[in-house]
Amino acid sequence: MPIYRLDTFGSASIGVYIRATEKFIIVPKQAPQTKIKKIKEWFKTKVLETNIGGSVLIGSLVCANSNGIILPRFVWDEEVQVLKSLKDVNITVMDTKRTAYGNLVLANDYGAIVDPRLNRRDIKVISDTLGVEAVPGEIAGLPYVGALTVATNKGVMAHPLIKQEEEKLLRDILKVHVGVGTVNCGIPYIGTGLIGNSKVAVAGSLTTGPELFMIEQALGVSEDE
Repeated sequence: MPIYRLDTFGSASIGVYIRATEKFIIVPKQAPQTKIKKIKEWFKTKVLETNIGGSVLIGSLVCANSNGIILPRFVWDEEVQVLKSLKDVNITVMDTKRTAYGNLVLANDYGAIVDPRLNRRDIKVISDTLGVEAVPGEIAGLPYVGALTVATNKGVMAHPLIKQEEEKLLRDILKVHVGVGTVNCGIPYIGTGLIGNSKVAVAGSLTTGPELFMIEQALGVSEDE
């Protein structure tokens, strides 16, 4: 269960561009094939190459777990068709003004924490699509839970200023251990620089040795460069 480092588009903020789940990985179709090849080798799971509304910012715009995918309203039909190649995965295009669902929702296959500014109807749609309980919550007093945290089926890596009651909510809903730390040499917005599932974690290329150790502890992976 190794941990690697990667950059893409000349950036260490790999979580902005890539969405990883237990079942599949979504990467921008403009991503260099050398990077996509590494992702395929590391995760050994299905990799889908597409954009979202023509944008490469898949990690920020898309929320997903093994059961479902949440997409912003401006996604193109041909992009949805690429995602529909997945079997037994719910796909929902949200008809709301909010678009960065990767930043607004933190999910694994056991539960989801959502931006508390989302209304009850949208939270129910997210819950139904992902097939898990979805509850409002914050991380470090901030609503962008998907940008502040990364969750897998083995653990959660969270912003270092997470509050005790927030950590308890993560444990109760996501049903995994919670660790804290930073990525890319001190960045507390974990979701911008880390992707992973229960088998593999990939951190941004600027992530330091001590940061990799904290990720290893939080997500239950080990360094393998």
